[in-house]
Amino acid sequence: MAGLARSVRLFARSSSSNAALAAPPHLAKAASVRRRLEEQVLASQLGGGEQRIASQHNRGKLTARERLELFLDPGSFREYDALKAHRCIDFGMQEQVPPGDGVVTGHGLVDGRRVFVFSQDFTVFGGSLSESHAEKICKVMDQAMLVGAPVIGLNDSGGARIQEGIASLAGYAEVFQRNVEASGVVPQLSVIMGPCAGGAVYSPAMTDFTMMVDHTSYMFVTGPEVVKTVTNEVITAEELGGSRTHTRTSGVAHLSAANDLEAMSALRRLVGFLPSSNREPPPVRETEDSRARKDSALDRIVPEDPNVPYDMGALVRRVLDDRELLEVSPSYAKNIITGFGRMEGATVGIVANQPQELAGCLDIDASAKAARFVRFCDCFNIPLLTFVDVPGFLPGRAQEHGGIIRHGAKLLFAYAEATVPKVTVITRKAYGGAYDVMSSKHLRADVNYAWPSAEVAVMGAKGAVEIIFRGKNVEEETLRYEAKFANPLVAAQRGFVDAVISPSETRTRICEDLELLRDKQVQRPWKKHSNIPL
Repeated sequence: MAGLARSVRLFARSSSSNAALAAPPHLAKAASVRRRLEEQVLASQLGGGEQRIASQHNRGKLTARERLELFLDPGSFREYDALKAHRCIDFGMQEQVPPGDGVVTGHGLVDGRRVFVFSQDFTVFGGSLSESHAEKICKVMDQAMLVGAPVIGLNDSGGARIQEGIASLAGYAEVFQRNVEASGVVPQLSVIMGPCAGGAVYSPAMTDFTMMVDHTSYMFVTGPEVVKTVTNEVITAEELGGSRTHTRTSGVAHLSAANDLEAMSALRRLVGFLPSSNREPPPVRETEDSRARKDSALDRIVPEDPNVPYDMGALVRRVLDDRELLEVSPSYAKNIITGFGRMEGATVGIVANQPQELAGCLDIDASAKAARFVRFCDCFNIPLLTFVDVPGFLPGRAQEHGGIIRHGAKLLFAYAEATVPKVTVITRKAYGGAYDVMSSKHLRADVNYAWPSAEVAVMGAKGAVEIIFRGKNVEEETLRYEAKFANPLVAAQRGFVDAVISPSETRTRICEDLELLRDKQVQRPWKKHSNIPL
């Protein structure tokens, strides 16, 4: 290649009239191809050009390639289809054929582990999806499935390219089909880094986790203008489908970041917890946090008064390696905590009732949030640690009419179906059907512990006494009921909890159990797939 370059430079400096110094025809052709290739590669790297790149920066957004540089290990990116172009010849599109067609695709490394990526380029046709654009995305998804590696999509697109009509819609459907086929096989992560409207929203919705960027990303099936036309409702894009809306109200997005830089950093952290595929165990990171560490603060963290709240998140962190917990959907259904931590360096999934919100009751949103998280962990061999302080399901007309029975059954179904190691710790209340649902021994949890402060019963003592004794001798009978049921002894006597343990030794016991359960195997009846209540 170096010899060819020297020949090209010599040829350029020579006189065209000097036949003795003229390059051979095959070198002249090679030089021409090389120049064209360099021009095309440069055009691909520039996307929509310097002016549109500047416009992207003025909006507080990075370009597609800048995002990949931040996300991937330096020098690890290998690009596919940098020169691929659209094939549309309608509406003057044949006059604009930028190489790359608005999406950068390929693979790279995150902390030395392989991932496949696509990053939509808003500077090229607004990142709109064409048939060729979709083909590029499908190629990296197919490759990820072939080798067993996560797929990460950085979405910044105006939607389907309307000049291509049905061809662009077909492209979306091809991506959707691959999302379904990859589900439960390789982790799929989406970051919404700009507009995401219409059909574009459904691919991120089918991926495992979705992150949004504050003030620059939006997701909606129909935008504000269509909403105004159809319903006469005036609403901004931020109110309709901004980061705050989807991480707090709808639950569509699981995480948010203040800007593109923070988003790429948070994405790298999330990838670090996940296995590459369903054929691999979760990754292990070295830690100096010993399994023998005992935290005496855990012995005092649960208040004596059963009606006083406490922070379950702080409790969970004291058990995990280095007190590190990556919460998933931290701003949605805050009455239940879901997230990732590590025990002796290995990833674990956390589900925990949060007494600081709705007293830790299970409601519609909390049930659906936790059920999907449990199913993800089961797909990818991530052990489940469940911390229980639940007084029951949230009562009320809104909950019943909204389908709390159906949604609560999702969580029950998810736990019962999960075959990964399951360890449960009851810290305080475990009442009624919610006790059953929260990874009880009856749903085949492997190890169930209770702290001395645990209360395993059908309901609270006062409510139970008022029903049983019809309001007679309430105080006296309440004390008797509490003595019998407001403790973990009856459950332990029945074998429904395996041991009543000191809170300070929780970490040690869980580490031992996870080591014991590392090679756990479960045989289930053959089925095509289950029919979880949706």
